[in-house]
Amino acid sequence: MSRTPPDQYETTVTRPDDFDAFWDDLLDQAAQIPLNATMELVPLRCTPEVEVYDVHYDSLYGVRIAGWYALPRERSGKLPAIAQMPGYKSDPGIPRGLARQGYAAFSAAPRGKIRSNQQFNPGYPGLLTHNIIDRNTYSYRGFYIDAARVIDFLLSRDEVDSERIGVTGSSQGGGLTISTAALRPEVRAAAAGAPYLCGYMDAIELTHTYPYQEIRDYLRLYPERKTAVRETLAYFDGINFAPRITCPVMVYIGLQDNVCPPETGYAAWRAIASEDKQIYPYDGHGHDAGGVHHRPIMADFFKTHLKL
Repeated sequence: MSRTPPDQYETTVTRPDDFDAFWDDLLDQAAQIPLNATMELVPLRCTPEVEVYDVHYDSLYGVRIAGWYALPRERSGKLPAIAQMPGYKSDPGIPRGLARQGYAAFSAAPRGKIRSNQQFNPGYPGLLTHNIIDRNTYSYRGFYIDAARVIDFLLSRDEVDSERIGVTGSSQGGGLTISTAALRPEVRAAAAGAPYLCGYMDAIELTHTYPYQEIRDYLRLYPERKTAVRETLAYFDGINFAPRITCPVMVYIGLQDNVCPPETGYAAWRAIASEDKQIYPYDGHGHDAGGVHHRPIMADFFKTHLKL
């Protein structure tokens, strides 16, 4: 049977009536938690052009979160900043490339990542389905807030211009880009590649690859929980976050992506409220989302909107 063209796919995702209230309450809870940020220079990670710092901060439920913070050695005045969000399996790298371009760059490691797993470690696979039938304990509840708190760290830094903060990432990083831009109005530009965490329940019908296969495996064991899973995931779906995004945003996808189906990327992009949004579909590309072609386009996007 032929498949509906990705740009014509109709998502099955529905937005809970209390979606905004749910997340606004969580943001209020997070705002009451002191950041308690520490920042230590790591000489072995530095280069002649870039200073690298090991950062830790507190997040929801007192979980301590790690990250890498990179700054250009030669700088004057306040810098634009970019928060780089991580993929699902990979541990976040050090964002030296962004620092060399002139940005204050932060690479986030939300709970469960190797450097942030002392208090919470469901494993990989495991994160996607941890407490998946309860929106109040589901793994991504804290994970999304950990990513959003990166913005708090950047706002706390004297060298960062609070009016020039961007966020980017691909795959899970693309999904976190969407959620962070939605939750934090301080974000002035966002670039999401191959966004994961969008259209979860659509994706498990469109692809049989991991990580979404984790949900299929879970439902094979617990078929009676499908309704509860759908209801929980509606509160964490990037398609439902998208209407909160008002900053300039770009989404780039691979039309042959069998990890994060392009249908869900289009659905997330259509739901974005921003009047300044673009989607870049790359034919002949899979989960790389055409990155080799898109990198210079993204560099110009951030240079324009963050006034580098």
